[in-house]
Amino acid sequence: MPSRKKTAMFASAFFTCVCSFVMICVVLATQHWMSSQVRFSGTNSSVTVSLTYGLFSGTCEQFVDAGLQVSEKTFQVADNLSKTKAKSMITAIIVILVLSLLSSLLSSGFSCTNAVSNPYQTFLGPTGVYTWNSLCGIFVLTAMILFPVNIEENGLSVELARGCFSFLHTHIKSAHTYGYSYWIMLLIIFLNIASIIIIYFYDHARYYKKKEQERPIENAPKDVILF
Repeated sequence: MPSRKKTAMFASAFFTCVCSFVMICVVLATQHWMSSQVRFSGTNSSVTVSLTYGLFSGTCEQFVDAGLQVSEKTFQVADNLSKTKAKSMITAIIVILVLSLLSSLLSSGFSCTNAVSNPYQTFLGPTGVYTWNSLCGIFVLTAMILFPVNIEENGLSVELARGCFSFLHTHIKSAHTYGYSYWIMLLIIFLNIASIIIIYFYDHARYYKKKEQERPIENAPKDVILF
């Protein structure tokens, strides 16, 4: 059976890993990644399309300068994208987040195993927790980078607006606001770092305790050596 200290440390790491897993599920499930105001020039007046969307679905509504408002519509992100690049990058972000979900699940499993037992294999110990938490953090950070790139380089919001209202003409300008679904990914990264720090402190303390128990004989008191 593991010591109380080990159980407490790995139980804390398990808690942060589970929180990370839940947060990734929230990020994938919600559609508040981006809110955009996309302005187009029309035949007689300019048109503004308001979008709120995530990785799978979103809502859009149209405002005309004359004061006319079109009722809100729900759309599927994949169906509204005609550009291959934008669609491929959305797919890549989803795949990366699914991989981070699996990494977080494995990290939770490794932390739980160490909290209740002393595994013989080295990789099932702190090394495994370090590895899976690091991978989860890297995957989430990659998704955070790719999403803004898709908006700025591939005109994701503009493409989605044109998919909602096909008669739109020349794009004038866009204003973007990142939603809570996007910023939650920062919390996920912090949770992964917290898990690594917790296990590092445990591993560091165990290493020094082991070193103290294996002190060379020359450091022993003289009377012990004579004996």
